[in-house]
Amino acid sequence: MNEIQERLKALRERMKAAGMDAYMIPTADFHESEYVGEYFKCRQYMTGFTGSAGTAVITKDQGLLWVDGRYFVQAEAQLKGSTIEMMKIGNEGVLSVEEFLEECVPEGGCLGFDGRAVNALSGLKMEQRLEEKGASIAYENDLVGEIWKERPSMSEQPAWVLKECYAGVSAEEKIKNLREAMKKAHATVHILCSLDEIAWLLNIRGNDVRCNPVALSYLIVTEKELKLFVHESILEHPAYPYDSKAEKITTRQYLERLGAAICPYDGVYEAVKELRNEKILLEKGRVNYSIFRCLDASNRIIDRMNPAAAAKAVKNPVEIENEKRAHIKDGVAVTRFIYWLKQNVGKIPMDEISVADHLEELRKQQEGYIEPSFDTISAYGFNGAMCHYSATKESCTSLQPRSFYLVDSGGHYYEGTTDITRTIAMGPLTDKEKEHFTLVLMSMLRLGDAKFLHGCRGLNLDYAAREVLWKRGLNFNHGTGHGVSYLGTVHERPNSIRFKMLPGQQDNAVLEAGMITSNEPGLYLEGEYGIRTENLILCVEDEKNEYGQFLRFENLTFVPIDIDAVDKGLMSQRDVELLNEYHRQVYEKISPYLPEEERQWLKKVTAEI
Repeated sequence: MNEIQERLKALRERMKAAGMDAYMIPTADFHESEYVGEYFKCRQYMTGFTGSAGTAVITKDQGLLWVDGRYFVQAEAQLKGSTIEMMKIGNEGVLSVEEFLEECVPEGGCLGFDGRAVNALSGLKMEQRLEEKGASIAYENDLVGEIWKERPSMSEQPAWVLKECYAGVSAEEKIKNLREAMKKAHATVHILCSLDEIAWLLNIRGNDVRCNPVALSYLIVTEKELKLFVHESILEHPAYPYDSKAEKITTRQYLERLGAAICPYDGVYEAVKELRNEKILLEKGRVNYSIFRCLDASNRIIDRMNPAAAAKAVKNPVEIENEKRAHIKDGVAVTRFIYWLKQNVGKIPMDEISVADHLEELRKQQEGYIEPSFDTISAYGFNGAMCHYSATKESCTSLQPRSFYLVDSGGHYYEGTTDITRTIAMGPLTDKEKEHFTLVLMSMLRLGDAKFLHGCRGLNLDYAAREVLWKRGLNFNHGTGHGVSYLGTVHERPNSIRFKMLPGQQDNAVLEAGMITSNEPGLYLEGEYGIRTENLILCVEDEKNEYGQFLRFENLTFVPIDIDAVDKGLMSQRDVELLNEYHRQVYEKISPYLPEEERQWLKKVTAEI
């Protein structure tokens, strides 16, 4: 019996003792965060699957893991020998988690989960599905925590303040706007659990989640009060550690000036129990089930998207200018990295981990760099076919002077957040490899060239990217683009670009000027290679006439596309023009910051084709 099997046995023993027929383990913290700290990686601990998304369900005789298309290849490999079966979300005939639980929990049975790690919307839906069977939900038991003897401590890293020269708008103004939105919604209380939205609203940042500059916290807002529930130790540090000339105050002092009352992190549950006869604005999909169940029945719930979510997605003018500066810095680092790869492949030892480390060092040389915006996807050859591959000591592959190397990476700077993917030819390519690379490139260029009327959503625009692939019977099994925050989470709602709606994603908003979205089509051949080309694009206003306000995209990312992998014969004249114009801008913006040898190389690789 291997380690995972032993853990499953221990979990089932506790399920039996608690009278549970099934136990659900999502990939979640207590705040519905996409990425979670080490303390919260219960699903990973129980399954061995290390991907950033997935839901496990353990019954008396089954173990199942639901994952989406990004992780099919990875999950299949990591689940071997675990007795856990992969459930491919979206595939024909595959039940959803909720459908499965409805079938497997018997009459009068019991479903268990940690209510702090399941959002209220999901919990309530499962209640409805199970109540007809007379089944119950037990949500106060963290069974994984009971068997995880060496569980890491919950993070309590210093929180700090983002100055207005970066944020663009003061926290006072944001709070005022939020309270106005509450009035419009006829709400007297607003409960916020989303870490990125709290951070944005208060202009604070933290270090409690790897690659996500947020602090573990909850926030309750009324017309006159702010109650911040947080590990208080994280506030006793300098508010502006990055600026030696700034006022010498602590983050606590900054927050108290905002009128925030500082409360213990776990105190939120007792605080919400005390609310009576209030009109409470919250988002069931972003408030955990335990908090929701603490609310007294006398309160009226106003369930809608948190106003902060839509507000922070539209970047203000200061944020936009800062983002442009951040992307130039990042572009210099990634361009230098590609030059280094091209010059040294086959000459010095290289593997997926060592080259990713080198890229990180180049980013660290840029002023204002803080940390990666997500764990770098550094994938050579067939590893590139796993969309969210993560190189480990066991899987790490050496780079050779052939095939493709795919690197998807990004950085947090005080001036903003970057996210870029480049697929690089390490040596001679086959005709098929060049064809697929060029199709993906055409897909990216055509979406970036879109012009559209205000009112369009990502659903309207996705075909601009996929058309060139679909006409050849090809596709990529992930969204074409996601929103990107300003020094926050690299995946940001409510904007995205995808060809179909996904329940619960809340990323199908009308595209607005000021929104930043990724543009990242790809193509993946299992066992052979993966290709993805990604720029971040800014939605901006174009002409306005009798038909309405037109919008378009501007590139924020400026890094050369590998012309060694391009088959010009597949491209239309417009495709060629778009590539040449993009490369003209890359050279113009990036070359001034490069040493002479690298500048001459960049001039060559951005020349017209």
